[in-house]
Amino acid sequence: MDDIDAWVWWLIGAVGLGIPLVVTAMPEFGMLAVGAVAGAVTAGLGGGVVLQVVVFAVVSVALIAVVRPVATRHRSQRPQLATGIDALRGKQALVLERVDGSGGRIKLAGEVWSARALDTGRAYEVGQEVDVVEIEGATAIVM
Repeated sequence: MDDIDAWVWWLIGAVGLGIPLVVTAMPEFGMLAVGAVAGAVTAGLGGGVVLQVVVFAVVSVALIAVVRPVATRHRSQRPQLATGIDALRGKQALVLERVDGSGGRIKLAGEVWSARALDTGRAYEVGQEVDVVEIEGATAIVM
C-alpha cells in the first residue's frame, strides 16, 4: 500500500463518492467528489497531506455553499413554458354548442372539445367566448 501515490487514493475516493451520487441522485456527493479530485490534483502537484485535506474541504464546502442554493432555486421554479393541458388553462375558447353544467362543445386552440360549465347553474350560448379553468380528461371546464 505504501507504493500507491496519494493522488491515486484521492481519485479512488472521488469514484467512491460518485457511486452514491449515481445511486441516490444527491448532488452533494458529486460536489464532494469534485473536492476529492481537487485533493488529487494537489497531491499530484506535490502538496502535503494537510494541504490536500484543506483543498478538499475548501472546494467541497465552496461548491455546496454556492451550487446547492442555485440548484434548489431552479428546482422550485415552475417551468416558463407550459405544455400539454397546462398550456390550455386560462385560454379563451368559442362556444360551438350550448355549454351548461351537463355539457356542450367549444373550439379551443383550433380543436373541438367537449366542455362543461364550472358553475352548474350557468349556461353559455353559441358564439360566446369562455375561459378555460381546468381540463378533466377530455372535457374543458369553462366559465
